[in-house]
Amino acid sequence: MASRRADGPLAVVAMGGHAFMQKGERGTIQEHERNADGVAAVLMALVEREYRLIITHGNGPQVGSLLTQQELAGDEVQPMPLDVLVAMTEGSLGYILQQALLNRLRHHDPPRRVVATVTQVVVDPADPAFDDPTKPIGPFLQRDAAEAKVRDLGWEIREERERGWRRVVPSPLPLEILQHQMIADAAREGHIVIAGGGGGIPVMQEADGRFVGVEGVVDKDLTAAVLASTVGASLLIILTAVPNVYRNFGTAEEEPLRALTLEELERLADEDHFPPGSMGPKVEAVIRFLREGGARALVTDARSLPDALEGRAGTHVVGRI
Repeated sequence: MASRRADGPLAVVAMGGHAFMQKGERGTIQEHERNADGVAAVLMALVEREYRLIITHGNGPQVGSLLTQQELAGDEVQPMPLDVLVAMTEGSLGYILQQALLNRLRHHDPPRRVVATVTQVVVDPADPAFDDPTKPIGPFLQRDAAEAKVRDLGWEIREERERGWRRVVPSPLPLEILQHQMIADAAREGHIVIAGGGGGIPVMQEADGRFVGVEGVVDKDLTAAVLASTVGASLLIILTAVPNVYRNFGTAEEEPLRALTLEELERLADEDHFPPGSMGPKVEAVIRFLREGGARALVTDARSLPDALEGRAGTHVVGRI
């Protein structure tokens, strides 16, 4: 079945790893497949509007599960480094979403195919994140177990109040997506591309030109922003748990933001309206994309996406005119 070269606008969509695994679920394959089908159904709103489409996704719950498996099987199976675990989840989640999209597309005319890529993201070895790990991963530990990991494996451990101790790893900024040209070419040919899963596999380039994996994770929204800028996307969509970005979120003065300019969003960010552990990285991704010349960004939840594409929901941000 041949695909036709697409002429519609190019959009990059970023969604979290919880899109595959909802709160309270155990993370079974059936749950992953059901949730992926729900996401695929929502993304058809973009397909029906003839968008060329690149999708990134998170992988936090899934990497956490793999780390737990390694903990439980540590005496029998050689553990893998974090960059390999990111690659494993990028492949498995890419497959699950790819299949869900293909099943939704089987009656679409003209035909479209889906390709999932294992994506490497270049980071700077001098990034200050390597000196200050902040990204929590994996299961919560009791104090004795956490201290043993510090002693035996050199882990960085941080305590989360009333929850226990947890490993933290560096989260360096993404600089370049190595496979960006192949991703762009496939999207231009009309294929839907899944790329940058989990923020992509962090790699750094050594003096002799070799690439090596990094023990860390890259924020998937920031990777989506770099990818969107690199491939020349006209729209960056960030799907999150809430229908809007909010001013004074969680307070009596909470106010949904509907439409604003890059300058207005930058001012609100400077006023600390977007906490670093929740909406902060998403707003930073939007700002990065628009500063690099992107035309428009949209932040909303999956349920609101069809209405948001018509301007009836979501937070819309436009770049400098």
